[in-house]
This record gives sequence, structure tokens and C-alpha cells, in this order.
Amino acid sequence: MLPDLWQAGLVASAVITVSFAAIAIRLVLDLTRTGQWSGNPLGVATMLIFLTCAGSHGVRTVQLLAPVLGVGGLPGLASHVEYNWAHMVVLDLLTAFAGLWYWTMRRRYPTLARGASLFEDLRSRNRQALAVHDNIVQGLSRTKLALEAEQDELGEEALEETLEEAKTMITELIDEEGTKGTLRREDD
Repeated sequence: MLPDLWQAGLVASAVITVSFAAIAIRLVLDLTRTGQWSGNPLGVATMLIFLTCAGSHGVRTVQLLAPVLGVGGLPGLASHVEYNWAHMVVLDLLTAFAGLWYWTMRRRYPTLARGASLFEDLRSRNRQALAVHDNIVQGLSRTKLALEAEQDELGEEALEETLEEAKTMITELIDEEGTKGTLRREDD
């Protein structure tokens, strides 16, 4: 006869409920603070996933606890029986671990979890793309036109300015993302 595993399931389900609800609340706060409710459907969907998982495990936690408190009847007893299958407990323990791990990673990498950077800020990406176009592509076009007109000195000057602008932009983007010094080329 297997030992009663429902107690481990109760603890795991309670941890899932609290950690996933806290993640959902954090996402609601971030979406509200950055005004991305309508512009970030992936962020809203992610929040809803965590919220509904927290709700589902909240119900399960209550069902597992109810018979101990002398209430709940059949659904609570059925949950106890369900958690006598080891795979249920293992899955919930893994899910609880994932919820706790999220919070340790959020503390470990605060710049990645800050505000809208948890989701791609589309306005920021568009501004960056426009800046690349305005500064780099136009600089290269000036260079090409000057070289085609056989104005080598003007072409070299435009090329040097464009290279400097590209270096400055990349440095600013790296500093903005909080990854200064971590940009490395991978060997193929």
C-alpha cells in the first residue's frame, strides 16, 4: 500500500497557488504601470495563464484541506484519492518549483524583469528600428552616392561618421538593456 501522498500535494498546490497568483499580480501591475493592456496581448495572455492556474490550484488546495477541517465531503475525499497517484504529486512539486524558481530568477536578474522589459516593448523596438534607418542606412546611402560620384574624400567622411554613429547606437542599446560587457560573438 502506498503512503498517503495528498499532504505533499496539498503543500505543492498551496505553493503553486501563492506563487502563480503573485506572478499574475506582478504582471497586472507591470501592464498597468506601462499602459500595455491593449498593446501587449502576449503580456495579457501570460498574466491570464498564471491567474487561471493560480485559481485552479487554489480550488484544489481547498479541496485537499476540506476533509481535514471536517467539511467538503466527496470532492475533498476524491482529491485525496487522486493524490495517491505519485505522478500527480510529482507534477505539482515540479510546478511549485517552477513558480518559486521564477521569483528567484526575478530577484537575480532585476533589470530583465523590470517593467515592460519582461515583454518586448514594441514602441521601443520601433524607435530603435527608425533610429537605425535614419542614422545608419542614410549614412551608408550618403557614402555610396559620394563614392559613385567619385567624391572619395566625401564618401570616406560619410563612412567614418556612419561607423561612429553605429558604434554609439549599439553602445547605448547595450547599456539600456543592462547587459554592458556581456555581448559576445558566438563561434559557429
